[in-house]
Amino acid sequence: MKKNIPSSSYLVAQAVVKMLEDLGVRYAFGIAGGAIGAFWAALQYSSIKLLNFRHESGAVFAAIEFYLASNNPVVVFTTTGPGITNALTGIMAAKWEGAKVILVSPSTSSSQRGRWAFQETSAYTFPQSDIFTSGKFFDFGATLETPSELLEISRRLALGLTHQGGFVAHISIPTAIQTTSIEIPNFVSFKNLSYPPVTVSSETINKCAQLLLEGPFAIWIGYGSRHAAETIRILAERTGAAVMSSPRGKGIFPENHPQFVGVTGFAGHDSVFDYLKKQCPLRTLVLGTRLGEFTSFWNPILVPSKGFIHVDINPDVPGTAYPDVEILPIQSDIRTFVKTLLEYIPQHSNKEKKITLPNPKQNILEANVNRPVRPEVLMEIIQQVIVEGSQAIVMTEAGNSFAWGTHMLRFSKPGRYRVSTGFGSMGHGTTGVLGAALALQNTSVAIIGDGAMLMNNEVSTAVRYHIPAVWIVLNDGRYNMVDQGAQFLGIMDMDVEIPPTDFALMARSMGADGIRVEQEANIKGALEKAMSSSLPFVVDVIIDPTRLAPSGSRNQSLNSQGVQGFKF
Repeated sequence: MKKNIPSSSYLVAQAVVKMLEDLGVRYAFGIAGGAIGAFWAALQYSSIKLLNFRHESGAVFAAIEFYLASNNPVVVFTTTGPGITNALTGIMAAKWEGAKVILVSPSTSSSQRGRWAFQETSAYTFPQSDIFTSGKFFDFGATLETPSELLEISRRLALGLTHQGGFVAHISIPTAIQTTSIEIPNFVSFKNLSYPPVTVSSETINKCAQLLLEGPFAIWIGYGSRHAAETIRILAERTGAAVMSSPRGKGIFPENHPQFVGVTGFAGHDSVFDYLKKQCPLRTLVLGTRLGEFTSFWNPILVPSKGFIHVDINPDVPGTAYPDVEILPIQSDIRTFVKTLLEYIPQHSNKEKKITLPNPKQNILEANVNRPVRPEVLMEIIQQVIVEGSQAIVMTEAGNSFAWGTHMLRFSKPGRYRVSTGFGSMGHGTTGVLGAALALQNTSVAIIGDGAMLMNNEVSTAVRYHIPAVWIVLNDGRYNMVDQGAQFLGIMDMDVEIPPTDFALMARSMGADGIRVEQEANIKGALEKAMSSSLPFVVDVIIDPTRLAPSGSRNQSLNSQGVQGFKF
């Protein structure tokens, strides 16, 4: 059981930790250093569970996935200089993913600024705009120069955490300020603060209902609608609307439902286009997706004749992806909107005979003694053993694993599939899997490529804290998405190969367990062993690199931008 630091007065570092506890923070991920030492020690003696990671970006990726799986904010801590810059890749991903993460870092004490202090972090050596202030990286940023500022910083953090979207903040505390004495302020509980709800008028809701009931319509769901899964299903079944999803939206509407026509965008399904070409919805109700490149590739075929009714909590989203398309923009929480909309949709509005909708087709390949393993076979066995045989969160990583997982895996419940389609950093899944497993206290699975696993992994961290993470490595000895994409675009003889790596041996060297799979007949047993292991586990699957991943839409998009073979 943790004890309080023996002291007759509180330090600023302790007061900041008390503030974070009051804000509902239960976990802190990061890497310590001398400049953050007082804050680090205060965390150690608090109710906040402290986890020391191996790289700052891995700590932030884990924090993102912890928040998205639990809805609880996470603190990330770093030291000065490179500690902060190492974290920024993850911070950008947190912004894109809509997570709630608070970065706490040190800065150089005022008496040492401008004097080439070790890892000096000050206006003399660091850009201040955006990194230490509110801007592109952070929704709120501040440097705590005096203890008296803490109460206002607490209030602003509390308000940000009650915001319905994501919130990423940065509090910088000079090293000397961390050990300044302070009386603990009366922090305002974030539970007592809230933004007024974004409401939609009854006139607007009625107008939406009338427009949708004019003719057949489709529902296009994204990750922002994940908390509205049940109401969306009721709306679809009441109206007979076809439902399609973004890659991040997989599982929000059951993929085995007869009204699900497929995933759009990167690694999407041809059945979506079959539906749009043959059955032509009049309008599409867009719920919680930005319709960005990997969701739509801005394809005009996805635009119905009467345009979109686009609902999002962020008022800047509707109309951005398709600026020339007729649109009715609505700012609202998705669940609130759909629940209210149902009041205006008659119980028996789908009076006509139900139309058979096209559904995604699966070309099932039987496992045999083939070596190396065909990725399609691997995905089908992952479907059986992990998706259908457990409640694990399954994450895929930037690269061909993203393509194979999105195209082939099928989910019937929300919250089971995670992928970063916006910022899309390699290393997000290899490290984020720890956060998801911690949040649910259950095994989580990352399907990743060998390049990502070599770039950034937190296997050692998972071993240290007994985190039930499983990594399935598509080991094809190359950056295969790059290789296949380059060949598609006529860019030949590129250096994409990776020297052979035994990831199972690597896992065992760090105290985890692992197994290498070289033929399809051994996949099922290996996955079952991984899922039942008491240790973090790496399944190293030797993949056939010649099997083309379903990523043609991305290659076509690059081609349309002029990327093609060149002669020099």
